[in-house]
Amino acid sequence: MLIPHPVLGLRDAREFTYLGDARLIDRPDPSAPDAEAAFCDYVFLRDNPAGVHRELWFHEQGDRSWLVVTRNTTTHEVLGTEVARDVALGRKRSGR
Repeated sequence: MLIPHPVLGLRDAREFTYLGDARLIDRPDPSAPDAEAAFCDYVFLRDNPAGVHRELWFHEQGDRSWLVVTRNTTTHEVLGTEVARDVALGRKRSGR
């Protein structure tokens, strides 16, 4: 599988380490009243969808960047990639 790195171009998936659901970018607020339950869900509950899914990938054998990869889990087709930092900062700016 080839992953189109937004900066470096097409890279072999073997250069990357898969972390999981891209929603991991949205950490719960540790000062919230329900923080313990929220962190329990954050750490232990994961979706495992068949179809289009946004995932976190770490470019371990390259520039050590984190990417959000939109991929079809049934066909392994990569539909798009974004630098995870840009995704996280965009969410902070929009208040999500």
